[in-house]
Amino acid sequence: MSKFKETINSGKPVLVDFFAEWCGPCQTMTPVLQKLAGEMGDSVKIIKVDIDKNPGASKAFNVRGVPTFIIFKDGKPVWRASGAQPKSELEKALRAAGV
Repeated sequence: MSKFKETINSGKPVLVDFFAEWCGPCQTMTPVLQKLAGEMGDSVKIIKVDIDKNPGASKAFNVRGVPTFIIFKDGKPVWRASGAQPKSELEKALRAAGV
């Protein structure tokens, strides 16, 4: 968990995708996140956290369903949404977080 804390405290906005391998909507988000990462470059960090392999992280942030997206700025959650999200919504939320 310390690497996770280090990442979300990195100074730039971090979009965390809490997902599960067995989750269909989670799998549909992978190309969306890859495209978003390509367009936004180094101004944002996008990481994926498998809730089955990292139950502590999902419990710490009260993740009850997947996919759940949380944007962290300076280590604090500033935006959250559950369920598949359109790229435009994720982009808007990241811009609001200072990307």
